[in-house]
Amino acid sequence: MELNLNKPLIIFDIESTGVSVGKDKIIEICLYKVFPDGNKEIRTYRINPERHIPEETTKIHGITDEDVKDKPTFKQLSGELITFIGNSDLAGYNSNKFDVPILVEEFLKAGVDFDISNRRFVDVMNIFHKMEARTLKAAYLFYCGKDLINAHSADADTSATYEILLAQLDRYQGVEFEDREGNVSIPIVNDIKALHDFTKNPNWVDMVGHLVYNERKQECINFGKHKGKVAEEIFKTDPSYFSWMMNADFPMSTKKIITEIKLRSFNNK
Repeated sequence: MELNLNKPLIIFDIESTGVSVGKDKIIEICLYKVFPDGNKEIRTYRINPERHIPEETTKIHGITDEDVKDKPTFKQLSGELITFIGNSDLAGYNSNKFDVPILVEEFLKAGVDFDISNRRFVDVMNIFHKMEARTLKAAYLFYCGKDLINAHSADADTSATYEILLAQLDRYQGVEFEDREGNVSIPIVNDIKALHDFTKNPNWVDMVGHLVYNERKQECINFGKHKGKVAEEIFKTDPSYFSWMMNADFPMSTKKIITEIKLRSFNNK
């Protein structure tokens, strides 16, 4: 099937120094332009962000400081990019949440008014998530081939979850999984520890991800003005931040962990 277009559509993807639209910078952009007559044109640019690319980010996309040190900045490319994009509509995967906002942000920082008022945006991920429901009821139908009766009653939901787990063990027996770093494993096995290791978030320090480990296994703040900074150092240099966390509406389990970090920093003085 060909797209029904009345003006060009650009499917694009961005790699960046991080995931903060306001703070991070684009380091690679690929633009796949589809014209109403069916012709296509693709352009890929590496971009110098004029800042260090964090090692944990490089592990995801493989782009290092060395790879972009001699590339043009976004501002230097902005004229060529705006000309190529023209009046095109834009599409991507998770693009409405990240790619479009950071692209607009970069243009604004370069002094270019990137008009979005007459553009349409298609987020393929949103189509996927809306059309392929991720509810327990949908999972029960997908894995077990049955409708979930009395959904949202505790006994029905727990029984269905157990059946889904058994079906997953059967469905994914011997199936390979490749993580973001390219490591291949067969993670779905009939072993609770293995399933625990696969389903947990290995970077979370607390239960909800307010604190995460960096590449040095140091506990870091994962929100707000100190996001990405080592918690122990923040509690030393900004003691009021620890007090604020203890008095704010954080889970008790998180407060227990930051108390342990605070005590450790005190003992390390």
